[in-house]
Amino acid sequence: MAPKNLLRKILTPFVVVAAFLYFLLDLLFGLVLRPVNRWLARLRVFEKIRKVIEGFGPYTTLTLFLVPLIVLEPAKIVGLLLVALGHPVSGTVMVVVGECLKILIVERIFQIGRPKLMLIPAFAWTYNYVVGWLSWLAATPAWMAVRRRFRLIVHWSRSLLRRSRHLVAGDPQ
Repeated sequence: MAPKNLLRKILTPFVVVAAFLYFLLDLLFGLVLRPVNRWLARLRVFEKIRKVIEGFGPYTTLTLFLVPLIVLEPAKIVGLLLVALGHPVSGTVMVVVGECLKILIVERIFQIGRPKLMLIPAFAWTYNYVVGWLSWLAATPAWMAVRRRFRLIVHWSRSLLRRSRHLVAGDPQ
């Protein structure tokens, strides 16, 4: 076996795990920030921004979408590097703030500009490829097990929150 093929066989599981964790982090932050994003979309100032973005052409919208993505995406990597170098608080703050800003800004621009972005063949192909890959990932038994466990944790957390509200209100339920 050629050294290149051997190296690929060795590194592939690590790359898949890294990609899985990367998308999992995006998914978790996305789930948490989705209500915030909906709330922001209802604000008057963001309604005006939406109208401006809708007036742009496909490539201007693509530029508006890519600039914050390119600027904010490396924040996760730098944050993880800071954690690895012994700065856990700074690294964690960088990951969290960078990810929150990225999701709030980039996702909002994508939601508004998606029809125009999908007019760009390379973007449409890439988007469909990523969505297909994520669909495949979501259909794997491991992902389904993680989702089941996550739903159980959410259900347990909500139950705990309801019980704590009753205790604070003086209702011993």
